[in-house]
Amino acid sequence: MLVNYMAFAIPLFLALMLTEYLVSRKQKKAVYHFESSITNISVGIAERFSDALITGTFFFVYDYLQKHYGIFTIKPTIVTGIVLLLLTDFVWYWYHRFAHEINLFWAAHVVHHQSEDFNYTVSARITLFQSVIRTGFWCILPVIGFPASMITAVLIVHGLYPFFIHTQLWGKWGILEYILVTPSHHRVHHASNPEYLDKNYGDIFIIWDKLFGTFQAEDGRPIVYGLTKPLRSNSFLWQHFHYVIELVIAMKRQPTFAGKVRLLFGRPDEVGDAPRVIAEKYFGIRRSTMAANRGLSHYVIAQVGTLLVLLFAFLLFADHIDWPFQILFTLFLLLTLINCGAILEQRTWVFSLEYARMILLCSAYLLYEPDLFMLFPLLALVTVTIIYYRPLKKLYLAWVY
Repeated sequence: MLVNYMAFAIPLFLALMLTEYLVSRKQKKAVYHFESSITNISVGIAERFSDALITGTFFFVYDYLQKHYGIFTIKPTIVTGIVLLLLTDFVWYWYHRFAHEINLFWAAHVVHHQSEDFNYTVSARITLFQSVIRTGFWCILPVIGFPASMITAVLIVHGLYPFFIHTQLWGKWGILEYILVTPSHHRVHHASNPEYLDKNYGDIFIIWDKLFGTFQAEDGRPIVYGLTKPLRSNSFLWQHFHYVIELVIAMKRQPTFAGKVRLLFGRPDEVGDAPRVIAEKYFGIRRSTMAANRGLSHYVIAQVGTLLVLLFAFLLFADHIDWPFQILFTLFLLLTLINCGAILEQRTWVFSLEYARMILLCSAYLLYEPDLFMLFPLLALVTVTIIYYRPLKKLYLAWVY
């Protein structure tokens, strides 16, 4: 049976995260916080899953562009591989810079900068929207003439390296500081300190920042991580869509069509503070002031841990999974991620999500094990839950919170 060995990246990265956590504890550094780590990993789960579903599409696009519009026909060699890596990082620099300077692109990239921690889990904060946009930038590579297989191989390397620079435990790297993007450089990039804003956009090489005037060295001052306007929400959906909503509100406040378009392609600081206030009030966004108790923490860890195991299995055997199961798993994964964020915020409507997840699990079981003997107990379970919905909800909330 053919399996996807890239799935083993999940346990590898989790092991590295655990190692960083243990080292930080030994060094008495408060690098990890529970809620932040859970939300970071949750975003990463969604990205890894969506990436598995659409990676083939990206490969097809690269292959089609190279075969039909490629200016040159470039053969894979060590030299062309190095050239491609440099070009990939150069294109990334400009994508990344535009993602910070243009509202339309910032709406997709902002999720990566929401965490007020800075550790290996932050590297997981990539969204499907960001993947699609940066793929659009990388489409120049097959047009130049690089084959899709070569681009894919280089992008794997280009995607792995940044994981290791999302850390506070590494100091400066000596002479490599002049060539590579190091943890020190990337700490500056994730800082919300005024003197560090919009700096160090490179992914592997820092030379682009030095060439185009966006380099800033870490100077030893304490760094504050996250957004200049902290999100203060653990909601999975709000983290992904808050800036889109803020941007829409800000555009509606523009009196002319030209003003709306100008804002869409304008800088994030032009949006202002008012749209965030309006959006949070309308959607009732708030962060719970109560710390997660031990039981709640264990329950969320169990849910995220289960998802990680299921995601690993899904990626490992992705080529053998039919589309009905993929749809059911997609819905279950999204509901669980939304549920975990809502539990961290101690929302009362989480019981409805739990009920929906139960129905999905029952549906999946009946789809693959159409056993009449089990049909009636499952229907009875659903019926009892409907009849005693309110008392069960009360018991559930008392148990979780």
